[in-house]
Amino acid sequence: MEGDERIDPEFRALPLSALADAALSRARQLGASHADVRVERILSQSLALRDGAVSSAMDAITVGLAVRVIVDGTWGFASTVELTPTAAAAIAARAVEVARTLRAVNTEPVVRADEPVYAGVSWVSDYDIDPFTVPTQDKIALLGDWSERLLAADGVDHADAACPQVKENKFYADLAGTTTMQQRVWIEPRFTATAVDRAAGQFETMRTLAPPVGRGWEYALGTAGGWDFDAELAQVPELLAEKMKAPSVDPGRYDLVIDPTNLWLTIHESVGHATEYDRAIGYEAAYAGTSFATPDLLGTLRYGSELMHVTGDRTVPHGLATVGYDDDGVATGEWDLVRDGMLVGYQLDRTFAPRLGLERSNGCAFADSPHHVPIQRMANVSLQPDPARDTTTDELIAGVDRGIYVVGDKSWSIDMQRYNFQFTGQRFYRIENGRLAGQLRDVAYQATTTDFWGSLRALGGPSSWLLSGALNCGKAQPGQVAAVSHGCPPGLFEQVNVLNAAREAGR
Repeated sequence: MEGDERIDPEFRALPLSALADAALSRARQLGASHADVRVERILSQSLALRDGAVSSAMDAITVGLAVRVIVDGTWGFASTVELTPTAAAAIAARAVEVARTLRAVNTEPVVRADEPVYAGVSWVSDYDIDPFTVPTQDKIALLGDWSERLLAADGVDHADAACPQVKENKFYADLAGTTTMQQRVWIEPRFTATAVDRAAGQFETMRTLAPPVGRGWEYALGTAGGWDFDAELAQVPELLAEKMKAPSVDPGRYDLVIDPTNLWLTIHESVGHATEYDRAIGYEAAYAGTSFATPDLLGTLRYGSELMHVTGDRTVPHGLATVGYDDDGVATGEWDLVRDGMLVGYQLDRTFAPRLGLERSNGCAFADSPHHVPIQRMANVSLQPDPARDTTTDELIAGVDRGIYVVGDKSWSIDMQRYNFQFTGQRFYRIENGRLAGQLRDVAYQATTTDFWGSLRALGGPSSWLLSGALNCGKAQPGQVAAVSHGCPPGLFEQVNVLNAAREAGR
């Protein structure tokens, strides 16, 4: 299989078809009713500078072949680093052996949703400059320049700069006849400035608001739809100086205007994880908890106000969880999770879809390595903007008499059912009579999920919508890490409980 010419020649040169034929033929011969093969190559690079000096530089490559089978209604899985047809056949036999061994303890035969066959298709994520074609010294030079500019500013005592990058190649084939080949790139250029008050024994930090994205090196350069790092580097020292002098918040109830750079994380924790079907039925209970949004509440749970429309989407441009086809061979799409404030859907793979009476998966199977079995993973879960009016952040602020504007993510805490939570942020501004009135410190907002989303009273419009996210969403045992994006506009939430984080910590 040659595949898309945009896909790395080194990956296309692997004997992908021969590996798949050997594994699938052996699995069929040994009685598997289903078998699929993944051949993967994952390149990663992480660069970090501390005060302008390189503190770490890491390059890694993961390569392997995985075979997954169903024998007598039971899953079997095995993997290898040896990419030869002989090894592929042997690992298929091992996967069948695993399935037959586990059959005795399996009380729930596997039933999978149907999916059309996609033969010889390919998909490549949307980026301009492959970061792995850029010399490492050029990347270090850019991060060094950012560090020097921060350190040259008054009040900045330390500067950190980093840039993790990932390129994933994946080939999939199954007994039904689907064969897919994909390539995608993620990148997260970032910097942090630190100011130290030695007399008081305190410090404050200010980090870029730039999110990780499914783009290439052009993002770090601030071109082709990238982030304006130059403007932000010039602003951060002044914002940090103001933060150092800002008064500590008085706890109480406030109207909050929450910027997309903060709200995305609240979506991730209180909606994204809560609407993972495997979590909702208890599969994550021993490790990362369950969900208050259980299947018996589907269609009846009032998740939030009628303004709340949340979608799962594995197709949004530059999304970290965006792919053409998932690790079940499912063509991806978009669907509703919360509509008009009501719980209406879940994130599913082909095994879980029939449990809800659905004819088709919504494409949420993913494994972070060829040596891990695919599990149900989070899509790009996003809050949709106000479709009726293109409201701006300034207009939301103008409608608040007494409140706080929250910008940037920082720490968070949520219970094992995704229900009780509190979130902090990078910076906070008093809102008085519809205007910003200086920064505050030590703000944390606290609520239950349904109370918080029920307090949503206004949303920004399409032009205010921003795609943010994280590269390190963890799940499962053995643990897997996945990248995921969350888009949202700013939102106005009425009378949310605000804590003073410093006092809560006993400081």
